[in-house]
Amino acid sequence: MSSKTFYITTPIYYPSDKLHIGHSYTTVAADAMARYKRLRGYDVMFLTGTDEHGQKIQRKAEAKGMTPKAYVDEIVAGIKELWKLLDISNDRFIRTTDKQHEEVVQKIFKKLYDSGDIYKSEYEGWYCTPCEAFWTERQLKDGKCPDCEREVELTKEESYFFRLSKYQDKLIKLIEENPEFIQPVSRQNEMLNNFLRPGLEDLCVSRTTFNWGIPVNFDDKHVVYVWVDALSNYITALGYLTDDDSDYKKYWPADVHLVGKEIVRFHTIIWPAMLMALGEPLPKQVFGHGWLLLEGGKMSKSKGNVVDPVILVNKYGVDAIRYFLLREVPFGADGIFSNEALINRINADLANDLGNLVSRTVAMIDKYFGGQLPENRQAGDYDEDLKNLAASTTAKVEELMDKLQFSSALTEIWKLVSRTNKYIDETMPWALAKDEAQKPRLAAVLYNLAESIRIISILIQPFMPNTSPVIWQQIGIEKGMETEWESSKIWGKLKANFKVNKGEIIFPRIDVKKELEELETIQQQVQKQTVKPEDKTAAKAEKKVADVKEEQQLISIDDFAKLDLRVAKVISAEKIKGADKLLKLQLQVGNETRQVVSGIAKYYTPEELVGKNLIVIANLQPVKLRGVESHGMILAASTPGDEKLVLATVDGDIDSGSKVR
Repeated sequence: MSSKTFYITTPIYYPSDKLHIGHSYTTVAADAMARYKRLRGYDVMFLTGTDEHGQKIQRKAEAKGMTPKAYVDEIVAGIKELWKLLDISNDRFIRTTDKQHEEVVQKIFKKLYDSGDIYKSEYEGWYCTPCEAFWTERQLKDGKCPDCEREVELTKEESYFFRLSKYQDKLIKLIEENPEFIQPVSRQNEMLNNFLRPGLEDLCVSRTTFNWGIPVNFDDKHVVYVWVDALSNYITALGYLTDDDSDYKKYWPADVHLVGKEIVRFHTIIWPAMLMALGEPLPKQVFGHGWLLLEGGKMSKSKGNVVDPVILVNKYGVDAIRYFLLREVPFGADGIFSNEALINRINADLANDLGNLVSRTVAMIDKYFGGQLPENRQAGDYDEDLKNLAASTTAKVEELMDKLQFSSALTEIWKLVSRTNKYIDETMPWALAKDEAQKPRLAAVLYNLAESIRIISILIQPFMPNTSPVIWQQIGIEKGMETEWESSKIWGKLKANFKVNKGEIIFPRIDVKKELEELETIQQQVQKQTVKPEDKTAAKAEKKVADVKEEQQLISIDDFAKLDLRVAKVISAEKIKGADKLLKLQLQVGNETRQVVSGIAKYYTPEELVGKNLIVIANLQPVKLRGVESHGMILAASTPGDEKLVLATVDGDIDSGSKVR
């Protein structure tokens, strides 16, 4: 096992009814970093999870007539499925309702109490329930929460307090003497000037007005403040204060906590102060990235501007979405998300540049040499320029990745992609192929193209883990010495007798106008299911959304009659290349044959579907999934979390096309 360790975390996510593409941003970035470090030979621990306690969750559960645990169980299953969809390679997933976590948080609270860093008093002040944050009068913005700009509540209750003020000077010294501790620098200045230098007050760390939290085990009418609970996950997940703390000794302190800019305060003031009080090492860095915004502002379910990552991944593939998130915006800054920017980036960078480069190279090797190059090759003009750029690119990528500059790292890789495409234009292989005497030169040109593609395929692995194996298959190599990270620094590792395999286009071009119209239709459907609140209070907005959902559970017989449900017989089924979860079905519906794409590949093989009589929604608007048109939807039943899925079929023989009533 490697002696080099790397511990990276994302914030544990509040279980929201609907995760949008912005929520995915941090986790995709952390995953890219974890994959990169593994490729460099590090023993990586990548932690993510869910923050499941607090007044906000208790209120939402009560509004739904559910227990808080049942409410979060349902949502956490969806979060785990989303991480699978996005190919998140986390080593551990922690829930703050896990027994070990709860027990260790109680030990942490008692340890701080016994040392005198926690004391009992009475709290009176302002509290933002959506943010689960305490605020002083001077910190409020126009009387509202400075983070989310929603109403705050004046609360008064008996509480335990953490002596945060005791650590003010130590925190200032820490930040001033360790400029890398908070990145980017703008977040560092914000913490110093807005919070630390004006003066810290002791922090209320228990609540008595609700009970959905970890009980203070020596005073059980109190529950631990949700942020003390949540922040502790970074060490409870490693076995801190348990009989087996080997992972804690191995991986702590964390190399980097990746967090959204709105929670930098908790991670760079409260969390380090807690660790100082416990006598434990501090994380090496907290990186507060910006938000993905829409033109109307931050993505929000109540605003009706949520962008569903599941829809985007199913339409364009997980690697395209991962690439866009990490390339479009410099990490640390705010960025604007738009469907048009996404499609244009896919067309320009992935279809035109990378996909076309691979397709042209493989096609030319296949056409001019039957798929396998001869060993007689002749060097020529432009070769050294390409080789020099390829040889220097990996070092640049490493330097930028170590600074969490994902967008800049991808920019360097795409300089090599562009230079390789330019090399085709410079050497004109099609012209060389016309002269038999130029065959050795043609072989050298095509080898150089394939070798450059090999290096590119290694460098894109952290960002697009599914694309690299597809490229390797087409240029005739397998995962091994030719695909190791260090081999990207050496030109000529591609074996002389490699044989290409023509395959499908990796990233098909998208019809921008048509695709934008489809996405607009989907977005309108999402907006119909949300309510734009007349007032600005979060509580009322949430209640209106909940009321709408309750109303939508009941439909009239006329509404049901709008669905055209038909019996459909499966004629053929096949997997869609590059889409692990999708199958393309050809269905006989009466006298008509129609194509339907369905995400059932995890549960059914193509062979066992042929001949089945299924139920299909026949009047659903066509959509395109992974570039394949789907005309309808087959019905299925699934267990919570989609652990099991069963297709809806008909009992007995009946003609295809028969109407389901």
